[in-house]
Amino acid sequence: MKAYAALSNEELITLKRELESEYTEFKNRNLTLDMSRGKPSTDQLDLSKGMLESLKSDDYISEDGTDCRNYGILDGIKEAKQMFSQMLDVSTKEIIIGGNSSLNLMYDIIARAMIFGVLDSEKPWGKYDKIKFLAPSPGYDRHFAICEHFGIEMITIELNDDGPDMDRIEELVRTDETIKGIWCVPKYSNPDGITYSDEVVHRFANLRPAAKDFRIFWDNAYCVHDLTDNPDKLLNLLDECKKNGNDNMPLMFASTAKISFAGSGIAMVAASEDNINFIKKQMSIQTIGSDKINQLRHVRFFGDFNGILEHMKKHRSIIAPKFDVVIGMLDNEIAPLGIASYRKPNGGYFISLNTMDGCAKRVASLCKDAGVTLTPAGVTFPYSSDTRDRNIRIAPTYPPVSELKVAMELLCLCIKLASVEKLLGQ
Repeated sequence: MKAYAALSNEELITLKRELESEYTEFKNRNLTLDMSRGKPSTDQLDLSKGMLESLKSDDYISEDGTDCRNYGILDGIKEAKQMFSQMLDVSTKEIIIGGNSSLNLMYDIIARAMIFGVLDSEKPWGKYDKIKFLAPSPGYDRHFAICEHFGIEMITIELNDDGPDMDRIEELVRTDETIKGIWCVPKYSNPDGITYSDEVVHRFANLRPAAKDFRIFWDNAYCVHDLTDNPDKLLNLLDECKKNGNDNMPLMFASTAKISFAGSGIAMVAASEDNINFIKKQMSIQTIGSDKINQLRHVRFFGDFNGILEHMKKHRSIIAPKFDVVIGMLDNEIAPLGIASYRKPNGGYFISLNTMDGCAKRVASLCKDAGVTLTPAGVTFPYSSDTRDRNIRIAPTYPPVSELKVAMELLCLCIKLASVEKLLGQ
């Protein structure tokens, strides 16, 4: 294969005709394939079917004698706190076991912050004329949607190979007291698959924000979602913050949405004891407690944290081959042409692809018109504004391998066609 940039204008015109012919053949196949969201496949969900039968008809009593069918226990049953505190590497006093959605926990904490503030707030966030969040990008679109919903201004931060641009973050938070938080997916980031380096975590822990109520929203969604025998390691942010007198700065989140059942898992938030007590006081008005039967069901099914790790090996056996399909096709079809870049992640749920500048929306449109739905181009940036129009988030987990191969054939074709159109336009 010859790199497209080395082709003459005549060669590009000929190639464009050939690619358009291939594309027409794909359109005539009337495909309906979906790679738009990072959903677990049916095979993955089936791994947890036994959880539905993990409680006997008379087995609703937790270790401390609590009847899990009744009211009470705002922050989660004892054995659930023990299991998931190990997952986030915190003490049982530093965690709240919530409902089925970590996104819901994040939304609620920001909503309450807007109305009442957080621990250390001089006044509620909603009483400021303007507040801001930092948004390492490409990132998780639902984080950005929360900010838009509450009218919180976002500042895009470049994401480097070892994490976000800490020089810029340090300068911004040091000088601007209206910056109240930052979104982070620190392990196998969505979508790049980057894990923050020890140095980056150290620098986060040593931030000196102008806003005393600045919070790091540490969405550790993929903390156990490894795809290799040599998984990435992430330093414990809360421990590092304690060493630097910033105990209350991090709010750490996770869930079992992609471990057990996506719609019926367990979410959790971990933080300093002072933060946890503050959050619990606010939550006590909002709810009497989350689903304790579901918490007990998870504990009975997994047994302990080691049981979760063993379960994740089964997930890996299903989704790792799908990641191999995507990377293999990009290696063979795209890399030699010099028209896109990507990384092979060691875990997580996505592969991030960067096309030539100005081509991502065109690629997504071509795919959609031929029957393959991708995550809309641009949504991995605040306000869906990818100024270079190049990032595409590939979500390989949901389709069966046979469909994934077809979808990737079309995606590679569309990348080639959009790239040739770009080069000819230049």
